Amino acid sequence: MNAEEYVESVIQKIEEKNPGEKEFHQAVREVLESVTPLLKEKPEYMKAKILERITEPERVVMFRVAWEDDNGEVHVNRGYRVQFNSALGPYKGGLRFHPSVYLGLVKFLGFEQIFKNSLTGLPLGAGKGGSDFDPKGKSDSEVRRFCQAFMTELYRHIGPDTDVPAGDIGVGAREIGYLFGQYKRIVNRFEGALTGKAYEWGGSLIRPEATGYGVTYFLEEMLKTRGEGVERKVVAISGAGNVAQYAAQKVSQLGGIVVTLSDSDGTVYDPEGIKGEKWEYVMELKNVRRGRIKEYAEEYGVQYYPGKMPWEIAEKLEKIDIAMPCATQNEIKEQDAKKMIDNGLKAVVEGANMPSVPGAVRLFLENSVLFGPAKAANAGGVAVSGLEMSQNSMRLQWTAEEVDERLKQIMKRIHEQAWNAAKEYGSPGNLVVGANIAGFKRVADAMLDQGLY
Repeated sequence: MNAEEYVESVIQKIEEKNPGEKEFHQAVREVLESVTPLLKEKPEYMKAKILERITEPERVVMFRVAWEDDNGEVHVNRGYRVQFNSALGPYKGGLRFHPSVYLGLVKFLGFEQIFKNSLTGLPLGAGKGGSDFDPKGKSDSEVRRFCQAFMTELYRHIGPDTDVPAGDIGVGAREIGYLFGQYKRIVNRFEGALTGKAYEWGGSLIRPEATGYGVTYFLEEMLKTRGEGVERKVVAISGAGNVAQYAAQKVSQLGGIVVTLSDSDGTVYDPEGIKGEKWEYVMELKNVRRGRIKEYAEEYGVQYYPGKMPWEIAEKLEKIDIAMPCATQNEIKEQDAKKMIDNGLKAVVEGANMPSVPGAVRLFLENSVLFGPAKAANAGGVAVSGLEMSQNSMRLQWTAEEVDERLKQIMKRIHEQAWNAAKEYGSPGNLVVGANIAGFKRVADAMLDQGLY
């Protein structure tokens, strides 16, 4: 059986074994097809069944979370932690609280995390978790009670040298605080079992900004390959959460013009740019008042498109040089990609996890649009989480300048790895192939070294 046949047989078995988990299937197919040239060079990966092993989580924990709302009514949610691969270090990856969370989604996120964490060069394994709990519209007391109930089960499966969760969609500073407080209360130890903590009690400077800043630093490296920069580029960003907020800030600092932000209700379009006072308004709106992005349109008299993502209104925007999808998976469809390409698109850099469907990615690459895949481009968050773990271990805290400089260098190195791997294995300029091969190779070699486990 040749490498291509072997890869296809593994994919088919995974799809049969994990029915209905479409996001997981999509992520597995993208990675496994990309690494086929590597398998031809290193047949020992096939002999050791690395593909079968790397696509099967080492452990899956699923549990009941019962909690009480402010009216005394009992609710039951489901919690997950998928500990996917520990070849490079303790499991590392976020917790997502959102109604869409189910086992297949968590497995997809955990699988992607393997290669993302590998690309950082830090000693990090990969895991992911969360719950179908929706924090939207809940009081602080309800969120606290849910987080305490969630951690009362999760605590036994995590720790600074075992598994170190962080935040993700629906899990911000408030939730991390409640989760860490309950962990500390149960184990009677103050230790780095979570990242994304407040700076005053063990967090790292630049951690809130890390993913958004990192995506923008990666974009800089992409543009450099064509002798260009961010300055004066028109940038469409989706989302209005942590990643989108700080991507918008860093793009503006570098001279770019951010013209869109969005949430689950719709998109705002501000051709003058979302920066300065306007950016501060978004921060207060989303992080303090927890309002809707429509309020930005009302405040500044700009266009609002209800029920639409920025990509769906591409033909209505004057111009899009750069797309930064920072909301959720599979948000850019093929028809959206066509609209943006027709509108002069130069680059796409993914801030969310797998936000572009395979057909859209194919169109970007076929039309010479620079494309930064999520596992490379949005690794800044986990990179600074890794730096937070280091600071916790050493009982010290670095300055913002130190952390930011380390983040820049990590993102530069990730781009370099992906660029070089793509060239070496016959797909020059294709950072999807390059990131998959570079991330996979480091983990696969570690798995070979450590034998069967």
